[in-house]
Amino acid sequence: MNPAKLVVGNWKMNGSAALLRAFAAAARDWPACETVVCVPHPLLPLAHAALAATPLRCGAQDCSGEDGGAYTGEVSARMIGELGGRYVIVGHAERRGGHAETDGQIVAKAQRALAAGVTPIVCIGEKAEERDGEQTALVLRRQLLQLVRVLGRDIASIVVSYEPVWAIGSGDAATPGLIDHALGVVAGILAFHAGPCARSVRLLYGGSVDPRNAGAILSRDAVAGVLVGAAAVVPEDFREICKAAARCSVMPTRDAA
Repeated sequence: MNPAKLVVGNWKMNGSAALLRAFAAAARDWPACETVVCVPHPLLPLAHAALAATPLRCGAQDCSGEDGGAYTGEVSARMIGELGGRYVIVGHAERRGGHAETDGQIVAKAQRALAAGVTPIVCIGEKAEERDGEQTALVLRRQLLQLVRVLGRDIASIVVSYEPVWAIGSGDAATPGLIDHALGVVAGILAFHAGPCARSVRLLYGGSVDPRNAGAILSRDAVAGVLVGAAAVVPEDFREICKAAARCSVMPTRDAA
């Protein structure tokens, strides 16, 4: 058995007030795992209100690398925190690819999130051609190195999600063995460059996680949780994934808490 698993739902550009009500109703008897629902920015106040009395927490899917100013369309980590967001996803492949975000910009976002008291979930992962060219370790090192150097000891307060780009939305998750290997690479990079602080970093897997494969993925000792996409907007599917997480978790007791 492993410590409490973290299940993060990424709604992407989906969701509504009605869906939040459905999640709030389903959460009355939620499985015993840590659960976060990352919603589009306009839904964040509604999510905070709808989920306040449930075990589910809410978060956002991106934040600005700036704290405020003339940045039309941007949303700061401080605003997310003030609206009840506890987590924020940064560096998702859809942001890196579709919006040409650089490693430096992602580091700045993580810094802003930490300064605002919001936990950044930093996404990393290789493309199919990089995997096929046996460059996975090099890509992960590049994506992590600047983050470790800039954050220093604050690295202990982040979450890292390994999301191979080729698995996102494909319906084909990475195999447990491949996940073990990649997370071992990530853990080694963090340990070498961050020392003891690296032990506090929670390592997730994301990429086509669904109720069929969640148990096999979450049972791996290297996996501290999962980042879920399509299944995260289907309450029944998301609940099944959280059930799998609960079976693989050791939740803290009242006395331990």
